[in-house]
Amino acid sequence: MSSSTTVPEARPETGQETAYRRARIAALPGGAFLEGRWETTEMTVEVRDPEDGVLLGTVCTSTPQDVRRGIAYIHRHLEKDDWALRDRREALERAAVLLADQGLRFAEIIAAESSKTISEAEREVRRCTETLRLSAAASSELVGETLAFEDSIAGANKIGWYNRKPVGIIAAITPFNDPLNLVAHKLGPALIGGNGVVLKPSGRTPLTALAFIQLLLEAGVPTGRLAVFVSGPGVSEAIVTDPQVDLISFTGGPKTADRIAAAAGAKKILSELGGNNATIVCADANVQTTAEAVVAGAFGVAGQNCLSVQRVYVHISLFDQVLEKVVAGTRGLRVGAKFDRTTDVGPLISEAEARRVEEWVEEAKALGGIVHVGGQRLGAFYQPTVLTDMSAKALVISEEVFGPVVSIIPFIQLNDAIHAANDSEYGLQAGVFTESIELALAIADKLHVGAVVINETSDVRIDSMPFGGFKKSGVGREGVKHAVREMTEPKSTIIKLAGPATRWQELSATSERNAS
Repeated sequence: MSSSTTVPEARPETGQETAYRRARIAALPGGAFLEGRWETTEMTVEVRDPEDGVLLGTVCTSTPQDVRRGIAYIHRHLEKDDWALRDRREALERAAVLLADQGLRFAEIIAAESSKTISEAEREVRRCTETLRLSAAASSELVGETLAFEDSIAGANKIGWYNRKPVGIIAAITPFNDPLNLVAHKLGPALIGGNGVVLKPSGRTPLTALAFIQLLLEAGVPTGRLAVFVSGPGVSEAIVTDPQVDLISFTGGPKTADRIAAAAGAKKILSELGGNNATIVCADANVQTTAEAVVAGAFGVAGQNCLSVQRVYVHISLFDQVLEKVVAGTRGLRVGAKFDRTTDVGPLISEAEARRVEEWVEEAKALGGIVHVGGQRLGAFYQPTVLTDMSAKALVISEEVFGPVVSIIPFIQLNDAIHAANDSEYGLQAGVFTESIELALAIADKLHVGAVVINETSDVRIDSMPFGGFKKSGVGREGVKHAVREMTEPKSTIIKLAGPATRWQELSATSERNAS
């Protein structure tokens, strides 16, 4: 349906089809995996479809004591049971095959409990399959090199090498917006690196993660390498403060990251904390291509994407044309039921989040902003919204919106656009549209972000690339082989030899004795 309509369409499925799908989802394991088994007691935490509030299933709560038991079990397993690299690689390869075979099932789970349409969920499953394959192939990263001792005074009469070893136990904390692939981006590299993992998925979308753990176990990942806890008082704090956890990999918001860092103490922490992503449209850009990319990049997953396009700086000579085409493209989006394959934009993850986006847009309007399309909410749905005439003080400009809102802003001098793009506490990714590769590279060099995408928006992630940002956008890099390096450490082996003259005499004497 058009975004000019406020009422989402009803589900296209028959009641029988919906009941069958939800029965399969409800049959998932329940809520915690520790000490090699599923915990199904205290199944009191409800998981509901954000579109209509229908109950999808329940998961169990856990306690800090459960967390300690689960982590201790992994620690014991790491100490006494070897898991060869070849076996790790083969398990992840099998997991990729299993996931491809079960693609529709996983897509249904993702779409049911999250904001993603069924088409978006299917794309996530395909990406996750690739992430698992890349993780298996990253076994080649677990190599080292010989140490160059000959060029050092202290290295005389020594030879040595280093190779990469697992850090130990990794705590993986994941968000709701990519409930499968972001879990795989932590677990795949951690497991190929030889680590154990304790997973804390989002309580809003836990069913996908639980199904994924079940699949990894089926693929041959040892039970002693995994633990999962979804919910419970003190569970998150117990995970990050446990002294047997060696590294924390977190995707979420900066405020939560600050609390984790304060609580965890002297642990290695990898964090991806979102973005306020800008795209710069130069005077020679292709208007149609630019507008199509902005619409796709701003409103996918209802804007709940750390790479979502939020600020678009357009040269004044193209501003009216780009704005017109972005507004037209936005009006053409179909907002509605997630399981309708003609739907482009589904609900936000909760009505509370939709209300927050609504409040931010109203604040922008009060500061002089103009809504060209959208700007209306119904329940958890918020219409894709295009704004202009924005104040730099508006939250939709200064903070991460994480909703279907994009601001189009004119510029005259390119340096002003670059300065405005950089004028953010975040620095995740950015896009640049221009026909000049020289200009594109010059702009890219001045943008203080983790990646610059030429003739595309910020909304591009290739699962093998080093992924992360500067400033408030996080610490460290994901992207499979890069995460493997973060989740392992070099370990050196050094051998002291006898002095060369002494050793030569010993070898010569031994040879002569053997000859006689």
